[in-house]
Amino acid sequence: MDLHYNAQAEAYRSRVRELIARTVPQDWRGIGQLDSTARAEFLPWWRKTLQDHRLLAPGWPEEYGGGGRGIVEQSITMEELVRAGLPQTPLPNDACGFTLLGPTLLHWGTPEQKAHYLERTIDGTIRWAQGYSEPEAGSDLFNLRAKARLDGDSWVVNGQKIWQTAGLSANWIFVLVRTDPEAERSKGLSFLLVPIDQPGVEVRGIRNMAGEVEFAEVFFNDARTDADNVVGGVGNGAKVALTLLGFERAAGGVAAALAAQIELERLVHLARSTGRNRDRSVRQRIADCRTSTHVLHCLALRTLTAAAAARPPGPESSITKLVASEYRKRVTELAVDLLDIEALAPRGAEAIAALGPEPLGLDPESSAAWVTDFLHARPGTVYGGSSEIQRNTIGEQVLGLPREPRVTNPRTERPGTH
Repeated sequence: MDLHYNAQAEAYRSRVRELIARTVPQDWRGIGQLDSTARAEFLPWWRKTLQDHRLLAPGWPEEYGGGGRGIVEQSITMEELVRAGLPQTPLPNDACGFTLLGPTLLHWGTPEQKAHYLERTIDGTIRWAQGYSEPEAGSDLFNLRAKARLDGDSWVVNGQKIWQTAGLSANWIFVLVRTDPEAERSKGLSFLLVPIDQPGVEVRGIRNMAGEVEFAEVFFNDARTDADNVVGGVGNGAKVALTLLGFERAAGGVAAALAAQIELERLVHLARSTGRNRDRSVRQRIADCRTSTHVLHCLALRTLTAAAAARPPGPESSITKLVASEYRKRVTELAVDLLDIEALAPRGAEAIAALGPEPLGLDPESSAAWVTDFLHARPGTVYGGSSEIQRNTIGEQVLGLPREPRVTNPRTERPGTH
C-alpha cells in the first residue's frame, strides 16, 4: 500500500485548500465555533457554495451537476473540508443522498433514473431517507417483512421501516422490500424509490436517549410508486443493498479518520483542563485511543487504494466499521470519566454532530457536548450492522472460519422450508 499521494493529487489538494481560504471568513476556526442561529444561516449558504464549485458531489459525472472527480480526489475533498471544520453534507438529508443513494444509482440505475434523481438531489428538490431496518430486521436485514406488489404501472407498498436518519425532513425514501413473498430471505427483494409526500405514508419521530428527535419510523399503507422506480431490477435488491453499504464505508474513510483525530485532540485538551493528563491510567487510555485513530487512518488508505484500483468494496469494510464504532465508545467513555461529577449536570456549547465526532471549533471543555456524544456513541455499535454481525463477517468472510449455525425463527418459517 502506497502511503503517499502523487503530484496530481497533491496539486488538487492545494486547489481545494485555496478555495476554502478564499471562501470562509478570515477568523474562521471551524463550524463548531458558531451558535445555533449562526449555524442555521451558514449551512444553506455553504451548501450553495459547494454546489457552485461542483464539490457537493465531487465524484458524480458533470452532466448531473457533479465534479467528475476520481475516488482519490473525492477523498481529498472530504478530508480537507473536515480539516477546515466544514461539512461535506451540510443539510440533514444530504448524507443519505450523496453518500448512499447517489453512488448506488450511478452503479445500478438506468439512464432515466440517473438523469431524474441525481440532479434533483444536488439542487435539494429531493431529500432522501433510507428505509432498510424494520422492528425485526435490523442487523439481520434479509428478515424484512415490508412488501410491495405490482399493480398496473405502480408498486403498492405495505409495511414499516424504522431508524430513518432525518426521516422527518425527507420527501423521498429508498426502501428494501419483499416483492416475491415465496422466495426465502435475500431472494425476492427489490430496491424501490418511494415518495413520502403522499397518502398512505406516515412518518413518526423517535426521541433518542439524548432527548433529540433525529430518527423516525415510516409506515406504508398501500403507498404507491411508479413501476420504473425499482433500482437494479426486480428481485435483485439484496445485491443493490449490499453495494450501498459498501459505498457507505468507502470514499469518506480518510476524512472520518481525521475527524476522529480532531475529536481526540479535544479530549487531550479536556484532560489537561481537568489536570488528569498526569494520571497514568488516563495517559494509557489516551494512547490507546491514538492507536485506534492511526489504525482507522491506515484502514482508510487501504480501502482508498483498493477503490482507486477499481476493486469493489469487500467484507474487509466490516473491520473499519467495527474499529470505528468501538473506538467511539471508548473515547466518549473516557471523556465522561474526565468530567467526573460535572457529567451529571452538563453545561456549555451543545453538540452539533448526531452520528459522529464533533467538528473543529467546538469548545473542548463543554460537558454538554461530551455527554451528548457519549449517548450518541452507544447505538453506534448497532446501526449500520452491529459489532456482533461485523465480527461474524470478519470471521467467516475474511478469516475463512466456519459459518455460525443459523437459528430459524419459528414465527417466520414457512412449511416445507426445513
